[in-house]
Amino acid sequence: MKGLSKESATWHDVGESGSDQRIDNYLTRLLKGVPKSHIYRILRSGEIRVNSGRVGPDYRLRAGDRVRIPPIRVAQRKPHPGAAAAPRFDASILYEDDVLLVLDKPAGVAVHGGSGISFGVIEQLRHARPQAHFLELVHRLDRDTSGVLLLAKKRSALTALHEQLRAGRVQKSYLVLVHGPWRGRRQDIRLPLNKYVLASGERRVSVSEGGLPSHTIIRLKQRWAEFSLLEAELKTGRTHQIRVHLAHLEFPIAGDDKYGDFALNKRLARQGLKRMFLHACRTVIVHPRSGESIAFEAPLPEDLQGFIQRLDAASDVP
Repeated sequence: MKGLSKESATWHDVGESGSDQRIDNYLTRLLKGVPKSHIYRILRSGEIRVNSGRVGPDYRLRAGDRVRIPPIRVAQRKPHPGAAAAPRFDASILYEDDVLLVLDKPAGVAVHGGSGISFGVIEQLRHARPQAHFLELVHRLDRDTSGVLLLAKKRSALTALHEQLRAGRVQKSYLVLVHGPWRGRRQDIRLPLNKYVLASGERRVSVSEGGLPSHTIIRLKQRWAEFSLLEAELKTGRTHQIRVHLAHLEFPIAGDDKYGDFALNKRLARQGLKRMFLHACRTVIVHPRSGESIAFEAPLPEDLQGFIQRLDAASDVP
């Protein structure tokens, strides 16, 4: 590891990529192979110094800070067991420049490790790009949701895009198939959402008077006797927002295993729809470097497009 010695303390200069990052997270990335428990211990003991002073684990670094790192024996990293099987995302890249990476994320792949998933999109990309000094998720998509996923290659880009998200300046649209005949061309859904945790530890969301304000705009794209294809535009970005809003209105998303119609899902699986029909089709941002508006679009995946074609074919049968 660059700049790290086993024999004596070293000083590490913080660059732009480390600016505004908590020091515990910074050290976790820097000291690969060192257990987090050890990192917290040397922080508490004062062996880690920033600009010659002691800091706590929540200290946020600034570009130009000098971090003192004591002698540490770094374990040799073994290849991650998921690395060999990790799919490469070269074919999924929609856009890339020096500050942004935009993917068309496949369904069935988690964006990050955790909850029983050890090797998500971000871990796979970091493994495939060991030379990358900075690579972070700008936002998240559910594991079963496909489509546009933004990643930042510079901390300045990450900060700028997070500001856009908080201000509601990022336009995010999804294609979704629901069970039932949707009425009307456009509808604004404003229902407050509340997060809670099941006894199993699984997180869920429900419509609740005490929840956070949530706004989804729905536009009808196509309708069949039993299903409707909708475009959902997020005006707020709450967890599971589209899924819960539509389920509450009794238009469950086809294939949704949390809030959907489970008997229907089994029938749809036999008909070829084996996952949730929710696809992030379009995202519009202000480019953090050029300041220009830029749109990213991901076409409907083959499995979802194939199911639409089957619905069209069935509707033509006399």
